[in-house]
Amino acid sequence: MATKHLFFFAILLFSAASVFAEENPSLVMDYYKDTCPQAEEIIKEQVKLLYKRHKNTAFSWLRNIFHDCFVESCDASLLLDSTRRMLSEKETDRSFGMRNFRYIETIKEAVERECPGVVSCADILVLSGRDGIVALGGPHIPLKTGRRDGRKSRADILEQHLPDHNESMSVVLERFANIGINTPGVVALLGSHSVGRTHCVKLVHRLYPEVDPQLNPEHVPHMLKKCPDPIPDPKAVQYVRNDRGTPMVLDNNYYRNILDNKGLMLVDHQLAMDKRTKPYVKKMAKSQNYFFKEFARAITILSENNPLTGTKGEIRKQCNLANKLH
Repeated sequence: MATKHLFFFAILLFSAASVFAEENPSLVMDYYKDTCPQAEEIIKEQVKLLYKRHKNTAFSWLRNIFHDCFVESCDASLLLDSTRRMLSEKETDRSFGMRNFRYIETIKEAVERECPGVVSCADILVLSGRDGIVALGGPHIPLKTGRRDGRKSRADILEQHLPDHNESMSVVLERFANIGINTPGVVALLGSHSVGRTHCVKLVHRLYPEVDPQLNPEHVPHMLKKCPDPIPDPKAVQYVRNDRGTPMVLDNNYYRNILDNKGLMLVDHQLAMDKRTKPYVKKMAKSQNYFFKEFARAITILSENNPLTGTKGEIRKQCNLANKLH
């Protein structure tokens, strides 16, 4: 009798686990192989085409992964426009300088023409980031798909999650650790500062009223030339290239720069000086292969942060708007 009860209990547990697995499936490789087999190729071709026309799109794709996936869930909440009841994440101070969101919509439209209502904006955001990394000379990173789209902005909790460029290295490491990214992963992800540019708004505190003595004195005149105003206009095109040597290439030159005190932001300087991160900075400065390996691993973890799957969320018709509920 006891054996029968145990067997019946085991069957119940298995059934419950099966139902849970169906309602909460995991991300998988090539999720759309049956429902939209051309999806990933369409996204890749669109990224290539847009990059050819607008070089700065690749920086945007990469930054999108960080800003969306870091804040609770990789669910494309970043892309939602403001409404009367909800502030968009795009309009917060922490999204300063982010651009090219309209081109995500361009990719979405191309995918929708092939497979209407199938591919999520969250997956488009992640895959465009992956392909943008390749466009910048970085590694191809196999990433899983199957995410669904959230319906709400997380503008009200951004500050609780996103690390800031002026925070201590302890806070930065803790924020990344909260989503499973370890110290070498943090060092690798900050290697994204190898490409793109930094607006003077983010730099002037290191230049005025006095120049930060920790900055390389040979680099300071260039920074002052690019940022001549102590209080720069946020809307003005005033910026400094993150890496003057290879500004359009994702490479390990960033690490050599920050070891030479040429890091633009405080977090760059801390990364090179802090005893917890400096050994990895030195290792990545010597080996691009090591940088790419740790970068790929960290991007993978970031892209899989608490996604909506199964029956959770939705597949948006437009990436900037949640679907209307009837």
